[in-house]
Amino acid sequence: MTPNTGNQEPSTDIFSTDFLLGNVGAPFLVGVAVGFFAKKVSKIAIFVGGAMLAVLFLAESWDLISVKDGAVLDVASRAAGALKETGTLLTDRLKVMSTQGGSAIAGFFVGFKAG
Repeated sequence: MTPNTGNQEPSTDIFSTDFLLGNVGAPFLVGVAVGFFAKKVSKIAIFVGGAMLAVLFLAESWDLISVKDGAVLDVASRAAGALKETGTLLTDRLKVMSTQGGSAIAGFFVGFKAG
């Protein structure tokens, strides 16, 4: 294989190292990293949110504050919407990483599952 100079077309051989690393390997690894990070961050956010709710409920049981169930459900609904929007943003961005976007998206789900 000859190196790609400025006026030659890139290789379209799907089994070449250049094609696989550029379109399957590297985007897949980026997807894995983003998916792993996304799951870890969501676990931390859920942990912190749960701790805050536990403190609120404990303070309510000691008659220090009053917690309205509707407000708690509204905040939880908005947080779930923000999490879904972030996941959509990440997967949409990963779709444009390679020619088909499949390897980056597959990597995202592998990383998310592993995280």
